[in-house]
Amino acid sequence: MPRFTQEQVDQINSKLKTPEDALKWAYDTFGEKIAKASSFGAEDSVVTDMIIKINPKARFFTLDTGRLNQETYDVMDSLSKRYGIKFEVMFPNTQQVEQMVRTKGINLFYESVENRKLCCEIRKVHPLNKILGTLDAWITGLRRDQNENRSKASMVEIDRMHGGIIKVNPIIEWTWEQVLDYIKSKNIPYNKLLDKGYTSIGCEPCTRPIKPGEDLRAGRWWWESDQHKECGLHMDHTAR
Repeated sequence: MPRFTQEQVDQINSKLKTPEDALKWAYDTFGEKIAKASSFGAEDSVVTDMIIKINPKARFFTLDTGRLNQETYDVMDSLSKRYGIKFEVMFPNTQQVEQMVRTKGINLFYESVENRKLCCEIRKVHPLNKILGTLDAWITGLRRDQNENRSKASMVEIDRMHGGIIKVNPIIEWTWEQVLDYIKSKNIPYNKLLDKGYTSIGCEPCTRPIKPGEDLRAGRWWWESDQHKECGLHMDHTAR
């Protein structure tokens, strides 16, 4: 596994000008040991289209929590057929889910932040850790303007939450408008929840459409007030 220092990563970032630059560097560097994570939001459709043009045999994975919207499964199917992708679907541990639901209830996440984080940990974090443990790098659809936590993220960074592997965020500098324009101009498959006001997509009971004037990620865990809301998949850059 190639290891990078922060100085090396800074030098790499200084040379990357476009999302395609980042993706070409990533595949040249990591080959089959890098995969794209997808929750099937608008950003994921964009990055998927970019990746296939660079590496038609690229790996893609997703976390099926068991609580996703049907529209999310539909776009997974559409992307699979459009690009010939076989998504590596990661599922949570059945016994852990059963124990959590038996002791905490099916909708435990509404009761407290601790319960919500527990649910995210079992349904998302553990499956993510499992697949990332087999990789040297992963690709996301993160953007800086999604929330304050992501505002300091870089195109290429060391993921210290996951053993120091490399994390590539090719569209980190893009705006929401750029994402929508790309989808429209390329006529690529996208999650139809977007048409219903869902600007950020997660599990069905934990995601709602945003209201006029709200932050793009306001629909995630809307009953919580913490501006740094995350599910534990991505590091808190504000704490560095």
